[in-house]
Amino acid sequence: MDYLVICLASLAVSGLTLFSGFGLGTVLTPVMAIFFPIETAVAVTAVVHFANNLFKLALFGRQADWGVSLRFGLPALIASFAGAWLLVRVSDLEPLFSYSLAGGEFFVTPVKLLVGVLIVFFATQELRGGKKQAIAPVWLPLGGIVSGFFGGLSGNQGAFRSAFLLGAGLGKDAFIATGVVLACVVDVTRLGVYAGMSGSHMITDNAGLVIAATLSAFLGVHYSRKVLKKITIQTVRLLVGVMLLLLGGGLAAGVI
Repeated sequence: MDYLVICLASLAVSGLTLFSGFGLGTVLTPVMAIFFPIETAVAVTAVVHFANNLFKLALFGRQADWGVSLRFGLPALIASFAGAWLLVRVSDLEPLFSYSLAGGEFFVTPVKLLVGVLIVFFATQELRGGKKQAIAPVWLPLGGIVSGFFGGLSGNQGAFRSAFLLGAGLGKDAFIATGVVLACVVDVTRLGVYAGMSGSHMITDNAGLVIAATLSAFLGVHYSRKVLKKITIQTVRLLVGVMLLLLGGGLAAGVI
């Protein structure tokens, strides 16, 4: 049952992440956590996430805008360490409030509320429509800093990255490819941390599940790639905007 549920989740969500640039870790981690301790869920998801990004990199890497990748990616990488450092300092903060809904209890923490509100803001701006102005290159490092910092702080760097890249004037293929390049950089950093921690045995002990979930993610990307040829950048913008709104709302409400 665990293999079936996890593989189906990996298949479905990886297809959506091809367009949105985020979501696989956000959805797959809690699904994994149903069957494993949270530490194992995070470690295993990180490997599936990285393998899936490498697969997408092989498919789309040549279409990436390397100028945007460098101006955005290097500041993001540096800022992610600052965000992770702050996370250690605020991890013991008490939730602002909690509430019960449908038999479950949800906690709203300061970090999730802040990140959620910011993501909702970006989503609202994207969904308002109108003619989009490309972000001047001078502002891309700022986008990288924001994305990296909140990625280190909350793990949701993909949502911020997509929100900024949407305004970078990229076509749909370059938008997807550039996001994949930046995601791989972050994943390498994360896995480097796991390699020196107990997370390594969590991964090897569940190698069969890692392989099955990874192959399912590959399949999701494969089928979504066919759909990509039939949609426009406006459709991608709409999809990303809606997913940003759902993610931000879920974080702010303590559901995610």
